[in-house]
Amino acid sequence: MLESSIIRDLNKVSQTMRQCIQLGVNFALDDFGTGYSSLRYLKELPASTVKIDRGFVFDMLSDKEDLTVLKGIIQLGKLFNKQLVAEGVESVRHGEVLLSLDCDLAQGYAIARPMPAEEMSSWIAQWQAPAEWLPAPENKPENSMLK
Repeated sequence: MLESSIIRDLNKVSQTMRQCIQLGVNFALDDFGTGYSSLRYLKELPASTVKIDRGFVFDMLSDKEDLTVLKGIIQLGKLFNKQLVAEGVESVRHGEVLLSLDCDLAQGYAIARPMPAEEMSSWIAQWQAPAEWLPAPENKPENSMLK
């Protein structure tokens, strides 16, 4: 759901969303952080997911202010119990930073290029996360004795 479509009548949109949720439909606030972003949306709209705008994600590696905004959006999303998806993950480093900020869902070219639906199954079967995105192996007791 785009933020611009919400502005006209927040109460009506919220009520309609709740009715749809009862039918099993889930919602995401797309491009959050741009346009008419409002904390009121996080509070009043029953969207389960917040998609963080790619502009903040892409530039977070070179722009401290974008990184600060990104951190704030992630913290707010967690406080409001929202699933967070970072858009614009274009490099392994983007993914590393997002994981360190406790944002573990993302989309972008570092994960996959857009593809036809019929290619999804084979992509899922073969895709592996970069090593930098995997948890570090835990120190096992038998390994610590060797140090």
